[in-house]
Amino acid sequence: MTLHERFRRFVRRYLYIYEDLDTEGAAQRIKSAIWFRGINVWILAFSIIIASVGLNVNSTAVIIGAMLISPLMGPIIGTGLALGTNDLDLLKAAGKNLMVMVMISLAASTLYFMLSPLALVNPTELEARTSPTIYDVLIASFGGLAGILENTRKERGTVLAGVAIATALMPPLCTAGYGLAHWNMHFFLGALYLFVINGVFIALATYVMVKYLRFRQVSSIDLETAKKRRNIISAIMIVVLVPSIWSAVVLIRENNFERNVDAMMEADRFVGPRTYVYDYKVDGRKVVFALAGESITDSLKTAFYPRAGEYHIPEKSISLLEHSVSLSQQDMNDLIEEIYDRTELELAENDALVETVQARMDALEQNVLSLRAASDSLIAASDSLKAQNAALQHKVDSLSAKGGKRRR
Repeated sequence: MTLHERFRRFVRRYLYIYEDLDTEGAAQRIKSAIWFRGINVWILAFSIIIASVGLNVNSTAVIIGAMLISPLMGPIIGTGLALGTNDLDLLKAAGKNLMVMVMISLAASTLYFMLSPLALVNPTELEARTSPTIYDVLIASFGGLAGILENTRKERGTVLAGVAIATALMPPLCTAGYGLAHWNMHFFLGALYLFVINGVFIALATYVMVKYLRFRQVSSIDLETAKKRRNIISAIMIVVLVPSIWSAVVLIRENNFERNVDAMMEADRFVGPRTYVYDYKVDGRKVVFALAGESITDSLKTAFYPRAGEYHIPEKSISLLEHSVSLSQQDMNDLIEEIYDRTELELAENDALVETVQARMDALEQNVLSLRAASDSLIAASDSLKAQNAALQHKVDSLSAKGGKRRR
């Protein structure tokens, strides 16, 4: 068998998927899942409230639970199926239900955040949904591919639940509702953009996979219409992709800037002989160094900025916040002596504590030795009793044997 034949056999055995497909059944399941009426509307509203509570209290577990019960994927996958099979009626129905879904989600989350008495001091879960990047595009794309493959499989498993969690369609809508409730356009627009990214690329992945798996076409289209559709899809992709790529670039730059500042501070915090950085805060690509000690002079600044430049921290990104303390040499000596005395006292207290613990450990060790000696004595006594018991048993057996002989 040649290498090429082995490779073909490997591909057919492990990567071939057409034997496990049910495209007709998948199309019916997807079509039935796009409708939002009756029970589906209530389930959506309840899951939105659950997710909003999770975001409100910064609980990841609650948010994941809400994503598991939410029926948000249906209209989005239905849109991809409609585009891939040229089903205009399905496309209209999916688009209509998608709008209903978004309106219900925004209304429920906005109402919740308007009524919620909890004030968010550190809304990390909400803020995480306001700055989408190219990585969110990748998650949505591969999540959509996994979702449509799971729908087409004859024996379906739990992949759709994982896709619902990974693509995270619900939290952006809840965050957008928070932005509406508090008139915070940063939260509203950022979260809505994340939802658009997820929706567009899940639908696009579905469209690509529907074409690849050769779903039955509902109607045929001419080459001109097909070309126009591809151009529209490409334009939408570019419009959605460009801001996310730029956001990813900004995120990477900010992350590298923060790492450079941390590295600089780990190397040396002293700005001068009696001035040091006691705290610092990074905000984007800006850093504020809080200084303590003597007032920093122009010569010290002149030396500090080039040192920061070695860590790729430009001078324009640095702000110095001084808390200067002018001390005479005698005051400085007194302060050092006070710190030394306090340190000596703390060391003495620690030594006394160590001695107390050591004494207790010695006492425990003696108790352990005593218990071990008593245990050895008990073992010896037990062995002696066993020997005596064996001797008595031997005598009893001998007497029993003699008594038997006399009876005979």
